[in-house]
Amino acid sequence: MKMTWMENVYQLAFLPRFFPVNCYLVEEQDGLTLIDAALPYSSKAILRSAERIGKPITRIVLTHAHDDHIGALDALKELLPGVPVHISARDARLLAGDVSLDAGEPATPIRGGVPKKVKTRPDVLLADGDRIGSLLAIAAPGHTPGSMAFLDTRSRALIAGDAIQTRGGVAVSGQMKPLFPFPAMATWSKQLALESVRKLLEHKPSLLAVGHGRMLPKPAAALERAIGDAEQAFQHGGTRKEI
Repeated sequence: MKMTWMENVYQLAFLPRFFPVNCYLVEEQDGLTLIDAALPYSSKAILRSAERIGKPITRIVLTHAHDDHIGALDALKELLPGVPVHISARDARLLAGDVSLDAGEPATPIRGGVPKKVKTRPDVLLADGDRIGSLLAIAAPGHTPGSMAFLDTRSRALIAGDAIQTRGGVAVSGQMKPLFPFPAMATWSKQLALESVRKLLEHKPSLLAVGHGRMLPKPAAALERAIGDAEQAFQHGGTRKEI
């Protein structure tokens, strides 16, 4: 595991040279907010990282419910039983293994590693605009129906989950990058993912932190290029039809 710090955000990168899976610790006055729970074996490294920083983990927040973002959740909850778990109300269903779709959602199957045996149930169901400490919850559907990103309102650092990737090139979720195609392969709705990244760019992030790849300071230009590339790649699908 490799730990990197930028703007009150600590990136914990597991398997960084091969299949990078990131989770994050965001420093607050009262402790640390853990964003995502990485892989099943990650719990001890996450707790050691909090010890190195010198503050307790006081919240667990999930960007979405794919296996590589909730892997150590059960182990962490056993060790930190009083720490509340936050996830969007929509992806709470996915966390419980429910892959059904709502009326009006794109009728494409939910893809990626959907958990099947997670014991932990969320303590807090999030909606767009909710606050968790210094973090603003931003609905960012596309990769999954209930994906969320979190903006640190102090620094404007954006923890975006799999709405965007930087491994293999900066890309909107759903845009295939041959050097790292896995987020695209696990994306539910490309068009909603594109709309979400447009929305995230409007928040003018100072730092982009994602589920797969390095953190990116001053990401506006790279995000604009990624949006343009995705628009071109997705254009044959129209505005509603999924491709």
